[in-house]
Amino acid sequence: MARIAVLGSNSFAGAWFVDVALSAGHGVLGVNRSAEASPIFLPYRANSRAKDYVFRQLDLNRDTEAIFEALAAYEPEYVVDFAGQGMVAESWSRPEQWYQTNIVAKVRLHDFLRQQPWLHKYVRASTPEVYGSTAHLIREDQPYAPSTPYAVSHAAIDMSLAAFFRNYGFPVVLTRFANFFGPGQQLYRIVPRTIIYALAGRKLQLHGGGMSVRAFIHARDVAEGMLAAMERGRAGEVYHFSPEAFHSIREVVETICIQLGVPFETVAQVAADRPAKDQAYLMDAGKARAELAWSPRYSLAQGVRETIRWVRDNFDEIRGLPWDYVHKP
Repeated sequence: MARIAVLGSNSFAGAWFVDVALSAGHGVLGVNRSAEASPIFLPYRANSRAKDYVFRQLDLNRDTEAIFEALAAYEPEYVVDFAGQGMVAESWSRPEQWYQTNIVAKVRLHDFLRQQPWLHKYVRASTPEVYGSTAHLIREDQPYAPSTPYAVSHAAIDMSLAAFFRNYGFPVVLTRFANFFGPGQQLYRIVPRTIIYALAGRKLQLHGGGMSVRAFIHARDVAEGMLAAMERGRAGEVYHFSPEAFHSIREVVETICIQLGVPFETVAQVAADRPAKDQAYLMDAGKARAELAWSPRYSLAQGVRETIRWVRDNFDEIRGLPWDYVHKP
């Protein structure tokens, strides 16, 4: 049984990783700035090994020393990091907050971790946003071309980690994933949002007509990819995790409408596109398949079916929750 510290443990991907790590027999310390949400967003709450999970509500900016103390007391062999300011479009409004959390606070964390004898590996969830918009399959050595403050913050900390690896031998493994989706996702994300709006009879604003292209990866495939990177990933390396099928946002919304049995025109309404939005992320995940023996198990249609079931099963509770993004500085 390994000891794993998960930063951002209440995030969508973080909560799924906690569940997968517990099922694999590991002990987990979860750290998150927000209190644990409803169990409908935390799959690990139903895990039979939940007794091996310890949670601490701590903020990476405000409670830095307390996080260091919690980590030193737990002495995790692995730190798996999902923490950070998300949301691409919103990063234009207060970019300094994204830089403070995703760069400055993370550098302090990394400088602490590099000095700890108990750390075997640090695994970070980065983003394909660092590459900018691309029309071809992206390999791990693709040059960075970030186009938003969110993407700039991720590119900067990834470059800092590469420098830490070269100078200190810091055991970092960088991972980049296609768009997450699945049961328990934040309600403002495109898949649950479309389902909720369709069930509630509301119109969805489809930015740019939904023409941008993405790959969509189920949260369990994300969690299993992170576990594979933790167990078998080589320090200093970058791994991509993506299915081979790519879809426009419009196609995703159409898939949801077909499964719900509602006309696309009654759900979606074309709206202006977001500033500097990248039109395509097409990642090559061959390296993760070859070196980590990882491959996705869920198709878009399967994941949408699961997410529809999750929304329907919990719609009474979901109806009373905020459906829009609420920014936390």
